[in-house]
Amino acid sequence: MAFVVLFSTMSFTISEHFCGDLLVDSALFSKAESCGMEMETATKDNDCNSIKKDCCSDEIKTFEGQNNLKIDFSSLNFEQQVFVASFSYTYINLFEGSATNISPFKYYTPPLLVLDILVLDQVFLI
Repeated sequence: MAFVVLFSTMSFTISEHFCGDLLVDSALFSKAESCGMEMETATKDNDCNSIKKDCCSDEIKTFEGQNNLKIDFSSLNFEQQVFVASFSYTYINLFEGSATNISPFKYYTPPLLVLDILVLDQVFLI
């Protein structure tokens, strides 16, 4: 149950770097490394009028975890309240011990030894 709570509340980010249609790098919790082929952006001082399109792209996928974990029992309907009450009552009484120690083999004697199994199988303590 602790793992369910941990993974349902954990948020994480996956960063992917594509060069064309090819996935170059992906990273969890950090930025993906680039392939080094990014085009420089054109500045005002640049004399070249043609602008080349950058073939590389970055994708960032963010998975948000659950933020609200407090359960309000006043919002439960009557059937749910009956279930919670009966479950907790039976679970608490499940581990209740008895006052006397019962031994089921108290009035039984062990079987008679017909053959000496240790000598028959030749198993001796050394």
